[in-house]
Amino acid sequence: MSRASTKEPLIHITRRSTIAPWKGIVIRIAAIVVAFLLCSMLAYFLIGAKPADFLINFFQGLFGINRMSANIRLWMLAKDTAILLLIALALTPAFRMKFWNIGAEGQVLISALAAAAVTYYFGDKLAKSEWLLLLLMLAASITAGIIWAVIPAIFKALWNSNETLFTLMMNYVATYFVAFCLVKWTPDSSSVLGILDHGHLPTLGNDYILILIFTLITTVFMFVYLNYSKPGYEISVVGESTRTARYIGINVKKVIIRTMILTGTICGLTGFLLVAALDHSVTATSVGGLGFTAIIVAWLAKFNPFVMILTSLLLAALNQGAGQITSSFSVSTALPDVMIGIILFFVIGCEFFIRYSIHFRKKAHTSVVQEKGDES
Repeated sequence: MSRASTKEPLIHITRRSTIAPWKGIVIRIAAIVVAFLLCSMLAYFLIGAKPADFLINFFQGLFGINRMSANIRLWMLAKDTAILLLIALALTPAFRMKFWNIGAEGQVLISALAAAAVTYYFGDKLAKSEWLLLLLMLAASITAGIIWAVIPAIFKALWNSNETLFTLMMNYVATYFVAFCLVKWTPDSSSVLGILDHGHLPTLGNDYILILIFTLITTVFMFVYLNYSKPGYEISVVGESTRTARYIGINVKKVIIRTMILTGTICGLTGFLLVAALDHSVTATSVGGLGFTAIIVAWLAKFNPFVMILTSLLLAALNQGAGQITSSFSVSTALPDVMIGIILFFVIGCEFFIRYSIHFRKKAHTSVVQEKGDES
C-alpha cells in the first residue's frame, strides 16, 4: 500500500447554521461604511471632490443645511420610502410563491394611467362630487393593476409560461400605451398632460401624511396576511414545492391567480396615490424605475414586510443623497448612479459573510490519504 500526503485547501468555506442578530447588523453597517469610503475616494479621483466634501454634500441631501430645508428633505425622504415600500409589498407575495414578477413598473404605471383617465374624462362632470370622482379613480386604478398582473398569472397557471419574460414585456406595453394616450389627450401632441384640475386627495397637514397612513396599513396587512392567514400559508407551500402543494390538496392555479390579484391591487393603490396625491398627472416615466428598485428592496429584506421599511429607507436615502451630489458638483446623474450601484453591491455582497464562514488553512496541518491497496 502507498501513502500520499495532501494539504488542506488554503481557504475553506462553510455555511453558518446560525449567526447572532447583532453580528449580522454589524456586518451590514461595516459594508455600508466601506462602500461610502470607496465612493468618496472614487469621487476624488474622478471629479476632484474631497472625500469630506463628498460625504457632507451627500448627507445634506438627506438632512438639508438648515431647519427648514431639513424638514422638507425628511418629508420627501418619507414619501419616497413609502412609495417604494408599497411597490415592494406588492411584489412580496408573488416572490414568496417563487412567481418572479418583474412587471411592477408596468402594473403601477397602467394603474396611474387609469386614474388619470377617469379624471380626464369625468373630472369636470363630477367637479361637485370630488369624493365620488376619487372613488372612481381608485376603482379604475385597482382594476387596471389587477388586469395587468393577472394576464401573466393566467398564462403561468394554465400553460406554465415564463412569468419573468411575460411581466417584463408587459412593462414595455404599459409604457407605450401611456405614451399613445398622452398623444391623444394633448391637442398639440406635446405628450405633456399637465396638472389635472380635479381628483386631488385632501391633505392632512401636508401632501405626504395620507400616503404614509396607507403605506403603514398595507405593511401591517401584508405581514398578517403572509404569516397568519391560510392564503399566506398556501403561498409558502407553493413556493417550497408545487408537487407538495398539490399532494396536500392546494389548488396551485388558484393560488397563483389569487396572489397576483393581490399584487395588482396594491400596485393599483400605488398608481392611484401617484396621481391623486403626488403628481396629479401621468407620464411614461411616472414610476421612475421604482418597480425595479423595489425588487432589491424585497430581496434584501428577505420578503419580511417590516424589514422592508428599513431597506426602502436605505434605497430612498441613497437616491436622495445622490441627487444632491449631482447638483453640488455639477455632474451628470451617471456618476451618482454608479456610486449607488457600488453601495448596493457591498450591501448585497455582505450577505455572503452573514451566511457563510471562511476558514484559512493552518500552517502545519496536513492530512494523509489512504490509497487503494493492491489486490492479493
